[in-house]
Amino acid sequence: MLEFDTVSKSFWTGSQRKVILDRVSFRVEVGKSLGVLAPNGTGKTTLINMIAGLEKPDDGTIRRECNISFPLGFMGGVVSRVSAMENSRYIARLYGMDPDYVEAYCRWLCDLGEYFDQPLGTYSSGMRARFSFALMLALDFDMYLIDEGMPGSTDVEFNRKAGAILEERLRTTTIVIVSHSPSVLEKFARQAAVLLDGQLYMFDTLEEAKQLYDYETQG
Repeated sequence: MLEFDTVSKSFWTGSQRKVILDRVSFRVEVGKSLGVLAPNGTGKTTLINMIAGLEKPDDGTIRRECNISFPLGFMGGVVSRVSAMENSRYIARLYGMDPDYVEAYCRWLCDLGEYFDQPLGTYSSGMRARFSFALMLALDFDMYLIDEGMPGSTDVEFNRKAGAILEERLRTTTIVIVSHSPSVLEKFARQAAVLLDGQLYMFDTLEEAKQLYDYETQG
């Protein structure tokens, strides 16, 4: 279970205070994936980072009673000067998993060839995204966090394999995904929320959330 209890978060932009959350409360139960619709610039990434524990709230409490992943695309836990092989084995030990399994899984899913044994600093952004996604799927989480959907890779075969695995995970795990596109959420979540002006409006269905989202963003 994940719970936000009267959580507030804001930033000073230099000219004004930008409010991301204003005393927001909501709960996500394991087994009930949540999609969050939010226009660009409203704090999608900040919300996901707060769920993961990468950013702290200004006020309120965040309770995590399940094993929550790092956000898809987050590379803060890896070291650019060493290879994907070394990084995968190091992260596996941090999470108490078999390094041989995690390395083999990432090597298979990434399909980076000889680059898997070269420093991450030599990777393109697409290659780094593929490794990040493979690493997230190799580890065992109750809840997976995704910011804007699939990684920014143009590799069709990787997206096919990773997408199939993610869809399979939906049957046994929970996904929290944030996006400005309702079509992205349709693949992953049934219950949904809308993030607007510092408030999170929860709905039982994505269709209900889309009605509010379309009204607010399209006039």
